[in-house]
Amino acid sequence: MLLLLDIDGVMVPANSWRRPKILADGFTEFNIKAIAALNKVLSHTELEVVLTTSHKFKFTLNEWLNIFKTRNINLTKISRLPDNVKNLDRKGEILEWFNLDTSRDHFIILDDDKSLNALPEFLKSRLIQTSASVGFTDYLADEMLCLIEEKYLEFS
Repeated sequence: MLLLLDIDGVMVPANSWRRPKILADGFTEFNIKAIAALNKVLSHTELEVVLTTSHKFKFTLNEWLNIFKTRNINLTKISRLPDNVKNLDRKGEILEWFNLDTSRDHFIILDDDKSLNALPEFLKSRLIQTSASVGFTDYLADEMLCLIEEKYLEFS
């Protein structure tokens, strides 16, 4: 199953009053609760992360794997949405990605972007939306696991 993953507002809470800590690899430190929540999901299901973050081309895919590993998240495979040459909002990027291959059945979206509320229902039903200032939580991890089970069974 694919996990379309944003970083800011999901793995790194967006708090304007606090400057995020940059680690030695040149990327921001992930929130410890978000790490635990993502690892909870990964311990129950195999996910391939598809980066949707605006930072997706800042590093190579191997560097991204190392970034996650440094933050105690072990992924075996990672990819990213195509380069956003049309300057689409996140909703537009995801719609374009989906329309490139509408046979994609097994995916979940984890993002804080409010534009995703305007996705068509068949895509919005796959959205786990975080609060940007809080990020990914244990509660949302449970919600995601239920959604994965529901969607997986739906397409089995």
